[in-house]
Amino acid sequence: MINEYMSAKLNVNIDHVATIREARKTIEPSIITAAVICEQAGADGITVHIRGDRRHIQDRDIELLRDVVTTYLNVELATTEEMLKIAIETKPDAVSLVPEKPNEVTTEGGLDVVGNLSTVRAMVKKLRDAGIFVSAFVDPVHEQIETCQSIGIQQIELCTGEYAELTLGSKAAHGEGAMRAAQEVKRIHDAAVHAHGLGLKVAAGHGLTYRNVGALAAISEITEFNIGHNIISRSVFTGLYKAVEEMIEKIRVVQ
Repeated sequence: MINEYMSAKLNVNIDHVATIREARKTIEPSIITAAVICEQAGADGITVHIRGDRRHIQDRDIELLRDVVTTYLNVELATTEEMLKIAIETKPDAVSLVPEKPNEVTTEGGLDVVGNLSTVRAMVKKLRDAGIFVSAFVDPVHEQIETCQSIGIQQIELCTGEYAELTLGSKAAHGEGAMRAAQEVKRIHDAAVHAHGLGLKVAAGHGLTYRNVGALAAISEITEFNIGHNIISRSVFTGLYKAVEEMIEKIRVVQ
């Protein structure tokens, strides 16, 4: 169902601005400047993922962003004591709990809340006791969503990685690829409806692009998108301000 009354929010993930900076271990490009430009272009929030290996976002970045971001600061992090300490000290607007493997190129699928129940439950309680809004990045699986709701998680972010993979390049242009992509949209839709019915807020993200976000933007239960790599990639050619504006247009044109 297309939502005619409200538009989904866009949080821009600016991790890969820091990736470029860390390639030379220097001071540019500035993560702070990137956040400000995204906000000026109309982004509803800024998302960053501080990893255990600090491959891009650094501790100091979180501190500075907390002082500078005027919209909404969403910090993705693993369910560890180290990350809990950072979250409680900096108090972002939201924390998104994500899985993390040391040698992965990027996040590989959603957090297994069911399989790590005691650890996730303890993390959620401490974050909520600190007054921090808690989201969890999960696969569009009903059991995972129901478990999130049962332990006090307030929002789920549906992993769209499989859908994104199916819509890369020419894969979606052919019969079987298009059919599988449509099936994945339905799976995400059904998960979003289920989560909404449980009283959870619903976000989505991972691998989304200007070309494939429209089908998910038409799902009214999804009220927030977290998109990074594709926007930063486009900004190399168009500039960051324009790249953010163009993604907002893609998300909202169907609503």
